[in-house]
Amino acid sequence: MKEQFSLHGKVIVVTGATGVLGNSFIQGIADAGGIVGILGRNEKVAEQRALSIINKGGKAIALKADVLKQDELLAAKDKLLKEFGKIDGLVNGAGGNRPEGVLQPGSNIFEMNVEGMKDVMNVNLWGTLLPTQVFGPSLVQTKGCIVNISSMSAQKAITRVLGYSLAKAAVECYTKWFAIELANRYGDAIRMNAIAPGFFLTEQNRSLLTNENGGYTERGEKVIRQTPFQRFGNPDELTGCLIWLLSDASKFVTGTVINIDGGFSVYSGV
Repeated sequence: MKEQFSLHGKVIVVTGATGVLGNSFIQGIADAGGIVGILGRNEKVAEQRALSIINKGGKAIALKADVLKQDELLAAKDKLLKEFGKIDGLVNGAGGNRPEGVLQPGSNIFEMNVEGMKDVMNVNLWGTLLPTQVFGPSLVQTKGCIVNISSMSAQKAITRVLGYSLAKAAVECYTKWFAIELANRYGDAIRMNAIAPGFFLTEQNRSLLTNENGGYTERGEKVIRQTPFQRFGNPDELTGCLIWLLSDASKFVTGTVINIDGGFSVYSGV
């Protein structure tokens, strides 16, 4: 049973790997024996994280690329293949929200920043689809797996973050649609699933949910009231599911979105 959940020798590329959740992903993959491609725009952070894994006896490589630039993704893929000869998994972790894509309290709802929302949609949706187009063909050869990152905002109406919600709803649609198309063409040779996190503190949402003194904002308090576990998630609480989806233990699972949310998605509030 232990071998089923192992990622020993598997080469996994993680986009958005220089962020908070991305760091949890790469550490979890390395701890499970995986070889990590740490892909992000911040080359310095990627190199630091790769070195940290290597110093602990693991294998990792920094890959500088913007998920919206195909030429940079192709160069990253070539670098990864040259170093390790194969790719077994892809985690589409790049995404997040941006201030210009958030509707501010009191703003005119008919004067939303459409361009800001488009930018948010681009990085979350096309920043998931484009890496799949680039790395996907290599995964067919290794019976690989793709894991996308969705959000609670894809499933429930969460105020102020329309662009992000639209993008993540599209990611869930894409996950299901693409999983079927992959199966129709390649059988069980390549799988696609998604994780839908609840509320985890990241660079993008920290100021929305917490005050400088560490207390909750009004919005943060609303989230906690809606979460039966009465707390935000810890990044490392996503890694168990991630490892399962990337491992052979889930080899009959595809097109699935798994909520990791402390009960947020199923709680009615009463």
